[in-house]
Amino acid sequence: MKNSNNQSKKQWLQRKKPATGVFISPHQPTVVFLTVCTKNRIQWLAQAEVHELLADVWKQANAWLVGYYLLMPDHVHLFCSPMDMMTTLDNWVTYWKRLFSRKHSEPTWKWQSQKWDTRLRRTESYEEKWNYVRHNPVRKNLVANPDDWPYQGMLNELRW
Repeated sequence: MKNSNNQSKKQWLQRKKPATGVFISPHQPTVVFLTVCTKNRIQWLAQAEVHELLADVWKQANAWLVGYYLLMPDHVHLFCSPMDMMTTLDNWVTYWKRLFSRKHSEPTWKWQSQKWDTRLRRTESYEEKWNYVRHNPVRKNLVANPDDWPYQGMLNELRW
């Protein structure tokens, strides 16, 4: 038995991708930190047209609510929370990507199929993660002050 526990632990440590599926409890808030990249990390996200289109798409795809978000040139970070307990995070992401793709005609604007997500455990981690995320443009020397980055916002207040 001890050997199988060590083997399981070793397999977990060697995992190349995060586990999939977000646990949604009806008894406690669910806030997820999500990162989605562009296909081949092509830099097309940080522009006003994309920013506006994504905000519109997220408003339409309202099975999950988007809180704070920030677009970098080749990836987007956002915080989201389920409104429809029957819609998985994976299905929601697939849906808004498809909506986005239908609403534009630029052939290079494509999404990577994978995503990265993690469920936050408490309100403090939401604030800490958002503070870290909003400084990404500063760390990449795109702006001097995080408030100067135009491709960010908040669509909904995600409550704890």
